[in-house]
Amino acid sequence: KNKKKMKGSEQNKERILSTEVYNTHPNLPYKWLQSEEETTVYIPIGSEIKGKDINVKMTKTHLVLKIQDKTIIDGELYKPIKVSESSWQIDDGKDGRNVELVLNRVNKLGWWKSVIKGDPEVDTNILEPEGTNIRDLDPSHRAYVEKAMLEQRQKEVKKQEILSKMMENAPPGIDLSNSNII
Repeated sequence: KNKKKMKGSEQNKERILSTEVYNTHPNLPYKWLQSEEETTVYIPIGSEIKGKDINVKMTKTHLVLKIQDKTIIDGELYKPIKVSESSWQIDDGKDGRNVELVLNRVNKLGWWKSVIKGDPEVDTNILEPEGTNIRDLDPSHRAYVEKAMLEQRQKEVKKQEILSKMMENAPPGIDLSNSNII
């Protein structure tokens, strides 16, 4: 998957053509990444931290993370998650050792502006998902998109029909070929 790291001031300089973007803020104890389907949170930890030192409590709308009884995250999630499909693990990756929280979203459409409500927000207007094949969508979203596409095609056909009739009935010398019907 395409990943691009971002820092606060960089995020407004360009549109991000990626399905996943790292979001960081100096006042947060974590960095986070989002795709269209899930939000992943990375909390850096030292090598002495073991799984038994980590306490994670997730509900549909709330997240609590404690490391060695110190509260790191405790707040209302930006949007609801599917708790049964969300998870956490210790990740010894190229960026160091982290607690990795994978939050599977209830609503797969739209970007999160933050992980926890009230935390610094990112500008989601700069995020553009990579092209998605309609066959990759779940059945309910697929039906919604197919219906919207059909309605859009029907509107375009109707516009063309109206324009053709207008051109047929236009007085001599009036050129409507470059007309735009809204």
